[in-house]
Formats: sequence, C-alpha cells, structure tokens
Amino acid sequence: MKKIVRLLCLTVVIIVLYSGYSMWTFTGDANLHHTDAAIVLGAAAYYNQPSPVFKERIKHGLKLYEEGYVDKLIFTGGKGEGAPYAEAEVAKMYAMDQGVPEEDIFIETSSKITEENLKNAKRIGQENGLDTFTIVSDPFHTKRSVAMAKHMEINAVASPTQTSAYKSLETKLPFFFREWAVYLGYEANALFMEMKTSVTSVTKLV
Repeated sequence: MKKIVRLLCLTVVIIVLYSGYSMWTFTGDANLHHTDAAIVLGAAAYYNQPSPVFKERIKHGLKLYEEGYVDKLIFTGGKGEGAPYAEAEVAKMYAMDQGVPEEDIFIETSSKITEENLKNAKRIGQENGLDTFTIVSDPFHTKRSVAMAKHMEINAVASPTQTSAYKSLETKLPFFFREWAVYLGYEANALFMEMKTSVTSVTKLV
C-alpha cells in the first residue's frame, strides 16, 4: 500500500513539474495558420489607453491581421471598477487608430475573466459565421486559454505575443506562478468533472 501511495505521489509531482515546464516553454503554434479571427484576450486599460500588457496583445493581434493570418479581430474584456471604457472598447479604438476598418472588428464588453472572454468570443463567432480562431495573449496565459477553448469546443490555435511587459524575472515569476497554479486548478477541476460525468453515465446504464 505504501508503495502505491509513493508511486501516486511521484506521479502527481511529475505531472505538476511537467505542466510548469510546458507552460514556461510554451510557444503556441510555430507554423501560423490562417483562421477566421483572432481572439485578443483582455487585460487592464487606463481610461482610453491599454495597459502595457494589453497593448502588446493588441499589437500582436494587429500583426496577425496585417499579415493576413486572420480576417477579423475579436477584442474581449469588460469595464474595470469606475472605468469609462471597457477593455475591448479601448482595444477597438487603438486598432482603428492603426487603420483597421471598423467592420473587421468585433468586441464583447461584459467579461471579467478568461473563461467569459472565450465564451463571449465564441458567441460572436457563431453570430457572424466565424469558425476558426487564433487566441492571442501572453505566453504563460495562452496555454490555459487554449485548454479552456478546447473544453468549450472552440476550434482554435494559439499565437502568444512575441513581446511582453513581463520582461525581467522579477515581473515574469509572479505571473508565471500565478498562471501555473490557476492552470493546475483548472485542469484538476476539468478532470474531476469528466470523471463525474463518466460515473453518472455508467450508473444510468446500470
């Protein structure tokens, strides 16, 4: 029994460490594919200007658009407390200032968390005939976002930002450890729900 417990503990440690390594080295889809739209995940905005983190995400989405990898841009993110504009509205203004036609931009302005970003973006896609997507965010955040998209049955590839406001270890590490913890929690919960569904299905058959 002790050997089984030790083996299980070792397996858990290996899975946890591997997930951290895969997140730290995550680069998304190195060979970019054309998709219908980029889903640019929201981050903070200051009045009518994107935060440094959000600005890099927007710029990467614009790069994909300008180079023909995506046809449309979906900006996500609601209003922070007391903010006059939603994050997505700020992103839209920035993109239009860079010459992107308004008809190529969609926004959702009610989300507060990543799961809501993706859920609302999926709805926009369904309403506008968009079937394939490229998820844009910081590398550490994109891995969890792609996992969420998969569980939501969103046909998406990842294209993390090539530049980020998180440049030094001092800024990278806190963001990394937070995302690592949240990613592990999300995957554990997803696994639990799948097991629960399987048990329920077996019980009904019996």
